[in-house]
This record gives sequence, structure tokens and C-alpha cells, in this order.
Amino acid sequence: MAYAKSSKAISLAWTGASGAPYGLKLLECLLASGYQVFLMISSAARVVLATEHGLQLSANSDKAKAQLLDVLAQKNIPLSGELVVLGKDEWFSPPASGSAAPKQMVICPCSTGTLAAVATGMSNNLLERAADVVLKERGQLILVPRETPFNAIHLEHMLNLSRLGATIMPAAPGFYHNPKSVEDLIDFMVARILDHLGVDHALTSRWGYDKHSPNDIDN
Repeated sequence: MAYAKSSKAISLAWTGASGAPYGLKLLECLLASGYQVFLMISSAARVVLATEHGLQLSANSDKAKAQLLDVLAQKNIPLSGELVVLGKDEWFSPPASGSAAPKQMVICPCSTGTLAAVATGMSNNLLERAADVVLKERGQLILVPRETPFNAIHLEHMLNLSRLGATIMPAAPGFYHNPKSVEDLIDFMVARILDHLGVDHALTSRWGYDKHSPNDIDN
């Protein structure tokens, strides 16, 4: 398959940790911002997506793409980007090679199994290889683990990846923006990811500019 090259390309991976709504919202925001998104989805991520979103996503890449675009279309948000869904063995796709891979990648949500595989350079499938490529090419890799509590193995893997230049951003939404819904909490995390990617958004207010700033609270 031939892939069109885009100046705004990014790799996105969903794995088997809880937090499918984060991944879906991030995909929506990237496509709305005009990105070409190379999406990789693990088998466990499909189970989580079905559990947390009620979406039985096909293992066929083309069918999965159609399903996801249909879900996003229901929000009536203009999507100017391009979605490319990739299977785990598509070794000739751009994310598999340093000569073509996007310089940015986000794994959201990131399971501790995927965390371990990336930290140890396993590259047993396209998702793991894509992360390895971003690291070796000195690109930007963001991992959003969702687990609690973390054990020493998890923490060591996160520390090793941080030392390699990756950003570890646990799915731990804040509350200083006074969330009123689960969607508000999802937006908080996705906003922080977009900030690190340099993608403009208006998902949440910013600290110091919100009317609920601590400076406005009577002592």
C-alpha cells in the first residue's frame, strides 16, 4: 500500500490499559487539527474499547477505520486530517522505519506490558517497533500509563524511558479546573498531551487565567 506523505504526521497507539476515552478524544483532536494519524491498536485495546466505550472494533484495518470515523462523525466536528489504521504486522508502513516515521508518537493509554516492551526494545510488533524508531531517531515519545499502584518494575521502566528522552505522563487528571463531568477529566489529560505536542486547543482553561484561580479565593 502507498502512503501519502504529510508534513503534519503523528503515530498514535492504543494498548490494553484502562483509558480508551483518552485515546478516542486524542484521536479526535489530532484529526480536527489536520494531522495525518497513523493509528495502531493492540488486541487488548480492542477489548478495553468494547468494555469502556461499547465499540466492538474490527481487527480489519479498513473496517476499523470506517467504524472510528463513523463514531467521530456523530460529534459533528470537522476533521481535516487523515486517519490511517495499521495492523500489527504492517512492516512496510512509515512508522516502521526511521527514514519515514513521524517524529512524534503517543501511546495512550499505555499498558504496563507495552511500557515494558518499549523500555526493553522488544519490537515484536509494529506498535513496539514504531516506539523504538521514535526513540532511536531522537523524536518525541509520550507514554500515558494507566495503572495503580505502580510496582518497582513499572517505575524502573518509566525511569529508563525518561532517561532516553521519552515523556511519561500518567493518566492522572487534576481537579483545579473544577470538572463537572467525566468528559472534563478526559479533556484535562488530553489537553496536557496536546500541550506537549505543540497542538493548539481550547479544551480547558489554563492555570492563572481561570476565574477560579487561587488568587480569587478569600483567605
